[in-house]
Amino acid sequence: MAKISPVSIKYMIHANFSAEGALEKPDVIGAIFGQTEGLLGAELEMRELQKEGKIGRIEVDLHKEGKNTVGVVKIPTALDQSETTLIAAAIETIERIGPCDSQITVERIEDVRGSKRDYIIERAKKLMSEIHGTTDSREISAEIKESAKIAGIREYGDNKLPCGDISGKELIVVEGRADVVNLLRNGVNNVIGMNGTKLPDEIRELGKEKEITLFVDGDRGGKLIAQNVTENANVTYIATAPDGKEVEELTGKEILMNLRKKVPVKDFFSGFSEKKKSYSTESKEERTEKKAEEPFDLTAEKKEKLKKISKQNEGNGKAIILDSNLNEIKSVSVKTLVSTLKRFRTKITALVIDGTATTPIIISAEEVSCKVIVAKNFGTTDTNIKLLSL
Repeated sequence: MAKISPVSIKYMIHANFSAEGALEKPDVIGAIFGQTEGLLGAELEMRELQKEGKIGRIEVDLHKEGKNTVGVVKIPTALDQSETTLIAAAIETIERIGPCDSQITVERIEDVRGSKRDYIIERAKKLMSEIHGTTDSREISAEIKESAKIAGIREYGDNKLPCGDISGKELIVVEGRADVVNLLRNGVNNVIGMNGTKLPDEIRELGKEKEITLFVDGDRGGKLIAQNVTENANVTYIATAPDGKEVEELTGKEILMNLRKKVPVKDFFSGFSEKKKSYSTESKEERTEKKAEEPFDLTAEKKEKLKKISKQNEGNGKAIILDSNLNEIKSVSVKTLVSTLKRFRTKITALVIDGTATTPIIISAEEVSCKVIVAKNFGTTDTNIKLLSL
């Protein structure tokens, strides 16, 4: 007897039956085949259909209720709709099962493929919601290329300085890991980071055998780093990012353009000195106003007020900018504080920061003549600003 393949099932006939007496499963199956024989013609003879694999294994589930036997019959078919409904109607004509009077009622005809489709759709929706990332081939390709470049980042020396391929004669020195990653991403491989503003011994040693180009941010902090590094290591050239920009923010075009504009150390600092001299073009009134600025006296009363402000700001992720009377000028996110300070034109006396005052924040605060910074931790203590942890 042929068996129907589970994957070819189209419909499932669900029928209930009730018989007045005790029955077994073979009695039910025998009645279905025997009492439908010849009803629908040779083409829909159930025995032949099962041999051909168009009707599957008939399942019977029964139990006794007092003197009666009741149960469920399931008939899988690979026939079309009309043929399946004819088979379903035919089994309802069965009046006896075994020795017992009985009645069979078709409860429903299930479209198995429809159920599969519903499952497929719901499952597809769930899988779609779990997809992370992009399916755009160009974006995937770019991501793979970028990953390959960043994967080339290595560590050098006892301080585990982030670097690319530094085997060549020329070497570019930047401040941190983010700067190294940005240069590697844009195809500049002969780069090493200092992991901060302090000059590591590894850079000092590399300067003895390689031609070093120092690539710094385009702000006062970058110039201070340049001064510190050139005083303690052999640096040949200095390149800077555009004013107000950091190396980690630059595009590939900007990186190459500013590296081409590198200048010898001597020329860099002589040009810096000329910029300082140009400040003398300020009006007499402006110079007088600067001289008239009084130093900030941090009294016990002011400390107590700063402590109160700091406690109120705790957990907010904010930085509060204060004037000379310790009144709030502005409240901004700590993440945007550096860029805010670079654009600030009002005099700032104090900063109250929720969390750590990083080195870039402290350098930016110096540029706006801030007198006091209140924070839990500090990225550097090499500053003239009064640092308080209240």
